[in-house]
Amino acid sequence: MMIDAGQIQDLLRAALPDCEISVNGEGGKFQVLAIGDVFTGLNPVKRQQQVYQILNPHIASGAIHAVSMRLMTVQEKAAQA
Repeated sequence: MMIDAGQIQDLLRAALPDCEISVNGEGGKFQVLAIGDVFTGLNPVKRQQQVYQILNPHIASGAIHAVSMRLMTVQEKAAQA
């Protein structure tokens, strides 16, 4: 079963409603950008685990082969501007 960037974006938005989420990619390889205070106080590994927990059924099924993630708090995003 194939999954597209829009479906992944919808999944993540449903699970992380307070985040700004953007997903790009195709063919099982996706880039996720998520910005939200849900990541406050979490190290990069814990942040990724939070997203993997949502995507794991699709990774296990083979629909998603690779995911690269940029996960940051609102404050971290503001500091980049």
